[in-house]
Amino acid sequence: MHKVQDILEARDFIWNKTAYRPTIGMILGSGLGTLADEIANPLTIPYSEIPHFAKSEAVGHANELVIGELMGKTVVAMKGRFHYYEGFTLDEVTFPVRVMKALGVENLIITNACGAVNTSFNPGDLMLITDHLNLVGTNPLIGPNNNELGTRFPDVSQVYNKNLRAIALEVAEEQNTTLQQGVYAWWSGPAYETPAEIRMIRTLGADAVGMSTVPEALVAVHGSMNVLGISCLTNMACGILDQPLSHDEVIEVAALVREKFINLVKGTIEKI
Repeated sequence: MHKVQDILEARDFIWNKTAYRPTIGMILGSGLGTLADEIANPLTIPYSEIPHFAKSEAVGHANELVIGELMGKTVVAMKGRFHYYEGFTLDEVTFPVRVMKALGVENLIITNACGAVNTSFNPGDLMLITDHLNLVGTNPLIGPNNNELGTRFPDVSQVYNKNLRAIALEVAEEQNTTLQQGVYAWWSGPAYETPAEIRMIRTLGADAVGMSTVPEALVAVHGSMNVLGISCLTNMACGILDQPLSHDEVIEVAALVREKFINLVKGTIEKI
């Protein structure tokens, strides 16, 4: 469990660098970090400078915290996230979420690049996460609970906030963007899933599968934050098409839908 003292140290370090007090947070997934470049009057802090932050080695992740203004709101963005598959503990993976909460963030937008399991979806589609499946067999809230951070047994009947989802759907309609909706399955990685595993995941009710998002969402809900999850479907999951999967493809497709993705998130932030 995160130590309150560590969270406050990181918060105070950031507060000492800026007068900004963000209310909206963003976690930007593989190939989606360019959204942070849209932030006006930005303060950029490398993760390596922030007390108790880890550092991601994943391709497509810049390892920077960016704070500034976007669509008239004060925001903080993680340009790159930490993954369980890199060997980080779930405490390390989710520590930035605790810091965002301490900074004053109330609404957290979590994004990812992932594989489509639902065969009616296409690479390049965006998907609004309605719910998730935790298939990793662990949970970031395991361990002693600190009641200052959240309740021992949090309710997760609505991890992905209905009001924020309604706003995102409204914005997508205004922008004439197809926004799929579905259940996201968390897979540990770093290996992609086998065809048999994808058949299992589809049978269990997931529409997409990826290696992130669920730990951060659980910790955000534990801290009483409102969560909006958006997936960029970069490929069809293993076994749907007779072709191998590669991370290069993930980055490539994320780049192709970048403008659509950026416009959706900016429009949503404007209406929050």
